[in-house]
Amino acid sequence: MTAYWNTDKLVLQLSAQRQAWRSAQRHHMEYGAVGFPSRPKLAKITDALCGALFPMRLGPDFVRAHNENAFVAETLDTVLSRLYGQIRIELAYSRDGATPEDVDAEAGQIIGRFAAELPQLRATLDTDVEAAFAADPAARSVDEILICYPSMQAIIHHRIAHHLYRLGVPVVARIISEVAHSRTGIDIHPGAVIGERFFIDHGNGVVIGETAIIGKGVRLYQGVTLGARSIPYTEQGVVERGVPRHPIIEDDVVIYAGATVLGRIIVGRGSVIAGNVWLTKSVPATSHVQQANIVHDVKERAAVSAPHRLGETV
Repeated sequence: MTAYWNTDKLVLQLSAQRQAWRSAQRHHMEYGAVGFPSRPKLAKITDALCGALFPMRLGPDFVRAHNENAFVAETLDTVLSRLYGQIRIELAYSRDGATPEDVDAEAGQIIGRFAAELPQLRATLDTDVEAAFAADPAARSVDEILICYPSMQAIIHHRIAHHLYRLGVPVVARIISEVAHSRTGIDIHPGAVIGERFFIDHGNGVVIGETAIIGKGVRLYQGVTLGARSIPYTEQGVVERGVPRHPIIEDDVVIYAGATVLGRIIVGRGSVIAGNVWLTKSVPATSHVQQANIVHDVKERAAVSAPHRLGETV
C-alpha cells in the first residue's frame, strides 16, 4: 500500500509548509496540543463550573442540600486550578518574550478576578432563567428551563466566556463559546455584551457577533442574526479587528424568528422586529418593524399539479 505514496517526502513537504507559514505569520511559535489551550479540557472545566454555579440541577446526582456547599468548595478548588492551567497556556502562547514568572503572575491575577466575579455571574444567570420562565408559557418550572433549554446552556457558557474575554484570555473564551455552539447550534461570540434577563426561545441558528451590545430584557427567537454588514479593511488591505460593526439592541426589544439585523445600527428600546425582516438602518424606541404585506394566491392543489383531472369523476 505504501507504494502509492512516499511518506518521507510528504513529511518533509509538510514540515517546509509549516515553517513557511510560521515565518509568514511572524509568530514566535506554533505550539502543539500540549502548548495550546485544550478544547476537551475546557469543555470539562466549563461543565464543572456549571455544576458549581447550579449544584443541585447541573451538578452530579449525589448533591443534596446537606452536602451542597462541600461539593461547591471541592469543585471550585479543582476546576479553578485547571482553568488557571489553561489560562497560563494561552498567556505563554500569546505573550511574546514573557518570562514564566510573568505568565504565572498574570494568570494568577486573571483567575483571582474571575473567581471573585462568580457570585455576580450566578445572580445574572438567575435573571436569565426567570426571564425565560416569564416569556415561555410552555415552561412548567425554572428547573425545566435550566436543565432542558439549549439556549440556557448557551447563555451560561457565554457569560463564563465573556468574563474571561474581558480579563484578557480571548482564546480560552472562544473555545468555551464554540463548545456551546457545537452543542446547541447557538453562536455567540464571547466579546458580545449582553445585559441581564436575556432569553433565546428555541435558539437554533442564532448568531450574535463580537461587537454586538444587547440591553436588558431582550428576547430573541430562532434564526436571528446580529451580524456585520461588511468587513472593514485598512488602506493596506488588511482586515481591521475590534472595530464596532455589530448592532446595538436596547432594553426590552423582541426580535422574532429569522430576522437579520446588520451593521452598527441601534434598535431602540421596546421595539419589535418581526420575523424574516432584513434590517440595516437604526430604528427609534418602540418601533414595530415588519415585512411589506405579502398577498398569497391560494389554489386547490389539483388545479396546479393536475388541472386536466379536475373534470374526472371517481
